[in-house]
Amino acid sequence: MSETKIALVTGANKGIGYEIATGLGALGYRVGVGARDEARRETAVEKLRATGVDAFGVPLDVTGDQSVADAAELIERQAGRLDVLVNNAGISGEMGPGWVQDPTTLDLDVVRRVVETNVIGVIRVTNAMLPLLRRSTSPRIVNVSSSVGSLTRQADPDIEIGPVMAAYSPSKSFLNAVTVQYARQFTGTNILINAACPGLVATDFNGFHGPRTPEQGAATAIRLATLPEGGPTGSFFEDDGVIPW
Repeated sequence: MSETKIALVTGANKGIGYEIATGLGALGYRVGVGARDEARRETAVEKLRATGVDAFGVPLDVTGDQSVADAAELIERQAGRLDVLVNNAGISGEMGPGWVQDPTTLDLDVVRRVVETNVIGVIRVTNAMLPLLRRSTSPRIVNVSSSVGSLTRQADPDIEIGPVMAAYSPSKSFLNAVTVQYARQFTGTNILINAACPGLVATDFNGFHGPRTPEQGAATAIRLATLPEGGPTGSFFEDDGVIPW
């Protein structure tokens, strides 16, 4: 089995996910570019390869059981194991005026779609990849979250946390809670799992509004994906350190 470390990044065809793939590739990882759209996925793979990254495409819809199972089989064939899983794929859900999701008028189908992708999708992918991760000598899992999932910050009137987002923000709180449960389950193993906040990054996710670049947004996830043995687990990080739950 090759000594080259293998990573899978979901939602890696653009934005923060693409930059996470770029950063891991620059560190010598062979990177699986997980994405639903074939054309965008293959374009991303070609761009990464042009920069010297050893990249390969992974057809992956995190909301589909068969798609995720097929992705695990593909990585099994391609590499035989997985060293890093970055659960980056996510959606905000439909927004109202002012980029607000008003809880008093929220369409429950929006909540279901957001949770299906941002939480259930992460569980689905993580569990499908676990047999491959367990073959690694230093498996790392990073769940890309958001500081808007911090209940402490959301509840503090003196902290500017952005608009009310009654589907997206709770989905990230849910994801954070799930991350902690995985960390508890992995106690005594060599698997480290953490949540990462990229900050407010200008991507098509938010209409390109934000002071941070995708490269800056990828930095924390890359750091957590490459933690040394004995590194933190079950925690929530941004560039400046730990975020309160």
